[in-house]
Amino acid sequence: MEGTDGAWCDGSVLRFRRADPGRRLAGVRVLSSAFRADLRFRSGAGAWELSRERPPLWRLEYRLELTHRDGAREDEGPRELRCPGYAEPDWLRLPAAPGRWRSLRLPVGETRVWSPAAPTDRVLVAHDGPEYQHRGALADYTAAAIGDGRVSPYHLVLLPISDRERNFSADPGYARVLGSETLPRLRARLGGRPVVGAGASLGALAMLHVQRRFPEAFAGLFLQSGSYFQPRHDRQESGFRYWGRIVRFVREVRHARTGPAAPTALTCGAAEENLANNRDMADALREQGYPVDFTENPDAHTWTGWRDTLHPHLTGLLRRVWPD
Repeated sequence: MEGTDGAWCDGSVLRFRRADPGRRLAGVRVLSSAFRADLRFRSGAGAWELSRERPPLWRLEYRLELTHRDGAREDEGPRELRCPGYAEPDWLRLPAAPGRWRSLRLPVGETRVWSPAAPTDRVLVAHDGPEYQHRGALADYTAAAIGDGRVSPYHLVLLPISDRERNFSADPGYARVLGSETLPRLRARLGGRPVVGAGASLGALAMLHVQRRFPEAFAGLFLQSGSYFQPRHDRQESGFRYWGRIVRFVREVRHARTGPAAPTALTCGAAEENLANNRDMADALREQGYPVDFTENPDAHTWTGWRDTLHPHLTGLLRRVWPD
């Protein structure tokens, strides 16, 4: 294998190799949300190599950081390693239901909306809308699931990204704009039913925060890898600017005896740091009367991992919320 690069899944072990026949490098390390430790390669004969016990995942997204002999650093990536047994979602190959895109000017900003050809008064709103489509294929899933008859037709609202860290960190001002201004306007324009809210990471935290403040607006929640920070699990995040506000909100939710229950599906990667706080949140919501479906999927904190759990978990939630 002289002069070759690569990564391999050897049963329970992941193996990496970065060729360096001219010995131009001083170090190599792998960067991934699936690894908490600093994983550095060892120098060998014409290459840098690393073996690591496989985390609980079937697919790994990673980058290589190269350190040159003059101290300069270079980022190689992104890269993907698929282990035997991984399969992409079947809906990626299904025909899409007909529909059309349009833009709506809303209090949260210019917003893209996909509407099916069939008339409907159902609405799903998603935080990080452009990224949820570009990297998480949410609109592709929507059109495929509707076309295949897996879910009833609905409008998909891709909420814009604006000052994400502030707005999505349990911010009362953002909750008010979304809950008391944006959602009523959407319901008046697209349909009268309460909406289903979706989000990933900070976007999931923010969607839960809005639902706690404006429960009448929501028929259900789809929350992926929510950033439900707690000091006992997430000290590594304590430098985040809005750490205190998030911790206070999470404590408020977890200590509540009851809540404004709505059907909720949570997913979280089995190989990510957010797993413990997502387990805690799922337990808290369940105890407060939320009908909770919680899934640990074999991935890390990645858009592809979130995409891979849209079916059957978002599908199941939408069937529960919209049974007819």
